[in-house]
Amino acid sequence: QVQLVQSGGGLVQPGGSLRLSCAASGSVFSIHDMEWYRQAPGKQRALVASFFSGGSTNYADSVKGRFTISRDVAKNTVYLQMNSLNPEDTAVYFCKMGIITFQTPMTTYEHWGQGTQVTVSS
Repeated sequence: QVQLVQSGGGLVQPGGSLRLSCAASGSVFSIHDMEWYRQAPGKQRALVASFFSGGSTNYADSVKGRFTISRDVAKNTVYLQMNSLNPEDTAVYFCKMGIITFQTPMTTYEHWGQGTQVTVSS
């Protein structure tokens, strides 16, 4: 069993910062790609940032220069540092990880966090 637990988020004023965390627990053997998505009201879930297993990162154009994705391999945790937030960043944010477990060492399964609300408003 693998569980992703998110923390962080909340209400912040425009121009402010927040940091999201997502920690994987359970029977984790290794983690490949780690990603953050967000879903605004009435919109589809969209990819925000990726941290690939090789160490490279990628960002949606709308967050480049403002958001930073990072990871702590020892803690099986991915972070999203969000700076210069604006109201358009308001959404529920989800993490996703490609995880190999001890029980299924030949297969990578996708796991999602529970989602956390980020609201940017004055």
